[in-house]
Amino acid sequence: MKNLIIYIFLLVFAQSYAQELNLPAYTQYLADNDFVISPTYAGIGDNFRIRANGLTQWVGIKDAPDNQAFYADFRIADRSGVGISFYNDKNGNTRQKGAKFSFAQHLILDYKSKQYLSFGISYNINSFKIDIENFQPTYENEVIDPFVIMNGDRAINNNNFDVGALYRNKDFYLSLNANNILPKDIDDFTGIEPNLLLNLQLYSGYVIKSKYNKNVQLEPSVFYQLFGSDGRSSTDLNFKYRKYNRKEDYYWLGVSYRFLNDQFFKPLNLGPMAGIMKSKFYFAYSYQFTINGLSSYNSGTHMITVGLDFLQGISNCPCTKSRVTR
Repeated sequence: MKNLIIYIFLLVFAQSYAQELNLPAYTQYLADNDFVISPTYAGIGDNFRIRANGLTQWVGIKDAPDNQAFYADFRIADRSGVGISFYNDKNGNTRQKGAKFSFAQHLILDYKSKQYLSFGISYNINSFKIDIENFQPTYENEVIDPFVIMNGDRAINNNNFDVGALYRNKDFYLSLNANNILPKDIDDFTGIEPNLLLNLQLYSGYVIKSKYNKNVQLEPSVFYQLFGSDGRSSTDLNFKYRKYNRKEDYYWLGVSYRFLNDQFFKPLNLGPMAGIMKSKFYFAYSYQFTINGLSSYNSGTHMITVGLDFLQGISNCPCTKSRVTR
């Protein structure tokens, strides 16, 4: 039992410490919402698109990470798009809230071969807070440090930028992103905070259209993350099956496998996903099973995404056409 408590503490502490650096990307982007990980996807599609996402990690463990997010993006003019996202993240006694404001420009490289290039930028506002309202005396520390009580909650606000580029060639796509490109101002006297917040991401995949059924699509994809603060990196291997009907509604099934790149056969998360689009209303569910020492004490990570596509406006430019289409 003692080892379990220590293990939980280390995991929660590690994630809360990294929480200020980059809000963790789970599998929200696989719910047909690529805008989650890159501003370059803003305005790709014929609709004003909104998505709301709720995620609860390690269900069954007290004070486990919990996250809510809202995303919206739409096209302006023929080749430009804008987007906005808000999020609220809770992890034990840490709180993070923030917003992103994004702009994307889409270009046609070659009309006949359907090659497109997009550039995007986001301005980020983050508020990170350590909440002391739940601090209680323990057997080892019968009195809370008066200095903590006197100074109240610890909070800091950060401003930063994300930039990205997206290349598409027919049904192939490759997205390169750099999140939090500006270093963080730190306390020169303590020197214990990482000042490099950079998070590099690569997202690539291919939509395979079935030769036997024009309504069926297969989509393998990969998502790679590299954290500049300590050199850690992880990879998601994903696969989706999507099927349309005559009314352009569709459903999809998928699976994701996440691992640290130096531990391929020791996955961090593994789990199925499913989603449906019906009359422009979207719903998706994802389950991630945590494969580590905590697996016996929680029921995994559960995520729900709901959304709506509306205000359809057909673009004259193919560079704003979504890959989620027949």
